[in-house]
Amino acid sequence: MKLSVIGCGRWGSFLAWYLDRLNHEVVLYGRESSEKFAQLRATRTNGLIRLADSVRLTSSLEEAVSFAETLILSIGAQNLRGLMKQLSQLDLSGKTIVLCMKGIEADTGKRLTQIVEEYEPQVPVAIWVGPGHVQYFTRGIPNCMVIDSKSMKTKEYLVEAFAGDLIRFYYGTDLLGNEVGAASKNVIGIAAGMLDGLNKTALKGALMSRGTREIARLIHAMGGNELTAYGLAHLGDYEATVFSEFSHNRRFGEVFVTGGRYGELAEGVATTTALLRLGREYKVELPICQAVNAVVHEKKDPNDVLSDLFLRSLKREF
Repeated sequence: MKLSVIGCGRWGSFLAWYLDRLNHEVVLYGRESSEKFAQLRATRTNGLIRLADSVRLTSSLEEAVSFAETLILSIGAQNLRGLMKQLSQLDLSGKTIVLCMKGIEADTGKRLTQIVEEYEPQVPVAIWVGPGHVQYFTRGIPNCMVIDSKSMKTKEYLVEAFAGDLIRFYYGTDLLGNEVGAASKNVIGIAAGMLDGLNKTALKGALMSRGTREIARLIHAMGGNELTAYGLAHLGDYEATVFSEFSHNRRFGEVFVTGGRYGELAEGVATTTALLRLGREYKVELPICQAVNAVVHEKKDPNDVLSDLFLRSLKREF
């Protein structure tokens, strides 16, 4: 298969490495102004992966699109609309778009597949979500992930093409639920980092049980299957998000409450805003999302906020 990966960050570069390893023809696109792309072009490595010579690098979006039958997008979720505006100016006929990114548009509350469909309603679109860190995969440690789409034909096509010894894929059966679940686990990750930073790590059990139920209620209200929250896209990704040293969102939460600065993308920050928008729209209470918002955006005392959330209120378990 001819594939173009759009986005040369940590995950996008890994995808190019992984798909080349499966003997696909791979082009990796990065912006000319990107320092990460400049490093890859100069050295073929970003410190985590080393790209084989068979992976072609380009800073021409037109070249990347014209080359591939499948476009794999791995950029910040809040930048997807801008990218789709660019892609919609190119010929996407006969192509498939795969979203390897997790988020919900903060300004609108729209899921990422909805944004793609706004611009390219005729192009098949799928999501590739679930647990996994580059640092583990490159050590040969396997994991399980999910591919979901409205089209069973698209799912079958992608699972067959992308499965290998490092990743076992499951067919998703709830696109809405898997998108919302994958995005919202980053908010839970920020909350987990806050607990770590405040020496309240023991409360992660309560965080996981309450967080999963919170998101399950939202998925149900939006028309999805609430059980999807207990699958790989959400609860199944907690190990990589709530506990791992490599989780950007967990690390962001920890550094935030201890007064440090964290320069990496924490997608859960914008997703918190999006989820609260959806909570209001669908009349679902999202106390963990509200707590993260209170600390990050309203600058309330994190110790007070998290103590109120977990320790002071008397609630039924679910």
